[in-house]
Amino acid sequence: MREEIVAAGFGGQGVMLIGKILAYAGMLEGKQVTYFPSYGAEVRGGTANSTTIISTAEIPTPVSRHPDVLLAMNSPSCKKFGSRLKKGGLLIANSSLIENVFKRSDLTIIKIPATSLANNLGNKRSANMIMIGAYLKYKAIVSLKSVEKAFLILLPGKKDLWDINKKALRLGME
Repeated sequence: MREEIVAAGFGGQGVMLIGKILAYAGMLEGKQVTYFPSYGAEVRGGTANSTTIISTAEIPTPVSRHPDVLLAMNSPSCKKFGSRLKKGGLLIANSSLIENVFKRSDLTIIKIPATSLANNLGNKRSANMIMIGAYLKYKAIVSLKSVEKAFLILLPGKKDLWDINKKALRLGME
């Protein structure tokens, strides 16, 4: 088993946290993982993406030319990385910020209004957790339990954040 996941969006949308949480969840399950962040020049508000690879075998490089999955938080990210997805790949698009989803007949495309749903929960910054929840529904590479544990380890002392993000995760899975 090997899964290459790219999370991409504007700085501040939590795409680095998506990658870290998935990598840490894989580690908790005894899998091989790599995490490779890439920041745009502007940081907050600029482009950002992370590549996470989770595998049962050794991973020779953290670079992914043709990922299996794209979690696209905005239109520029969808356009930039959508064409690189493997044939048969999965695109989960934040339809709150992506009007015209990249179209390819060889992909499974899931549109989820992550930002709108997060706003309804009371914290637009939890849109990234909604995207993770949607990913977990369609791919069982790591478990919900491991993702929850990874969040709590990576963000210790953030009980107030955990409560809303736990709801966001489950909302994404629905």
